Amino acid sequence: MPVAGIDVGAVSAKALILRNDHTFYFSIEPTGHDVSKAAERVAAQALEKAGCTKVDLEYVMATGYGRYAIPFANETKTEIICHAKGAYFLIPQARTIIDIGGQDSKVIAIDRKGKVTDFVMNDKCAAGTGRFLEVMASALDLDLEDMGHVSLTARNPSQISTTCTVFAESEVVSLRAKGETRENLIAGLHRSVVSRVILMGLSASINFTKEVVFTGGVAKNIGVRKSLEEKLCMQIIIPEEPQIVGALGAALLAAEVSVKDM
Repeated sequence: MPVAGIDVGAVSAKALILRNDHTFYFSIEPTGHDVSKAAERVAAQALEKAGCTKVDLEYVMATGYGRYAIPFANETKTEIICHAKGAYFLIPQARTIIDIGGQDSKVIAIDRKGKVTDFVMNDKCAAGTGRFLEVMASALDLDLEDMGHVSLTARNPSQISTTCTVFAESEVVSLRAKGETRENLIAGLHRSVVSRVILMGLSASINFTKEVVFTGGVAKNIGVRKSLEEKLCMQIIIPEEPQIVGALGAALLAAEVSVKDM
């Protein structure tokens, strides 16, 4: 019987239906103001794709900041455990996971068996998250989805001296008024995000051991990926759909519980 993993973050909700043969179906939707409704909505969409209903589910595992507000979940697990599980399933050679979502960022170290050995998480400050880039895109009158490709044409990335979102926005506006190109500013902002996340990891003694896997919505930004590879001096791996890694990990954990109960 199928199981489900539900990952409700501050910005997006993800649901993944996993069958016994490891075939999976997923859906991603904005979370909005009602976490429970977002979970119901995204689960219904994933179930429809899988051709089943909620009563067909053997077990439901919830994760993400909204995991406690999902009434149909059988159990909850932290994002750290679920992201590690999902990333290792997709990329067994993974040893470091960088996850940058809408409102938080994480660096997770795992061993050759996929077990978490260390982690650090920023969920208190918008710097180093997708929210930071969203604010900057608005300040530059640019769609968030276009930032990555625009940054690739930068000739001389700007130096953004502050990591605080509020002050950085003022700095960007000031630099723009002085004639700095939008391309250089965006590339500089990407570097700022990457530097913040790497510093966060190093401060917790995480060494970014290969292979490094990049997950979360910000992983879709090619400019951040390029900056991350330059800063780490290595190629990083991005799953085909980097936003569903946590939901996949939750579903895999649900499947393990289901097997134990048989």
